[in-house]
Amino acid sequence: MLNIIRRGISTTAAAAGKHNFRKFLLYNKRGTRIFKRLRAANPEQYPDMPIDKRGVRDTGVTRGGQYHEIAEKIPDLIVPSLEGCKMKPYVSYRAPDVIQSEFTSQDLFNAVYAQKVIDDFKGGNLNEDGTPKEPSEAEQLTPDEAWIRARKTGSDMF
Repeated sequence: MLNIIRRGISTTAAAAGKHNFRKFLLYNKRGTRIFKRLRAANPEQYPDMPIDKRGVRDTGVTRGGQYHEIAEKIPDLIVPSLEGCKMKPYVSYRAPDVIQSEFTSQDLFNAVYAQKVIDDFKGGNLNEDGTPKEPSEAEQLTPDEAWIRARKTGSDMF
């Protein structure tokens, strides 16, 4: 009899295969990209294999087993042209810290209305009830119109 020396490799761990696999979150790790592509093409062959998309939204819908792209669902990035812009696209780490207090409603009043109220008071342009005789455009707005204007694009002055 001829003895053949073979080297054996053990694939079991020291714990004899007793591992708590609930600790190991295996999101979307079952299969290669090729497998996932095959599954997407033939979902009836792999019905119990959900593919985790990690929060990414689809850009289309599936109807009758066919995937249809919807152009409105594809994100469109609108980037302004920076030609002629003297500012650099980054902030240096050496830039000083800007410390600014919270912008309150009192600050907003002082920035927009205070000077006109002072001028009206000094000039005698107030009615007996304290309302201005010649109100500005902003003072004539209704609360609903002011709310709509405040939410328009580009309305933030500060």
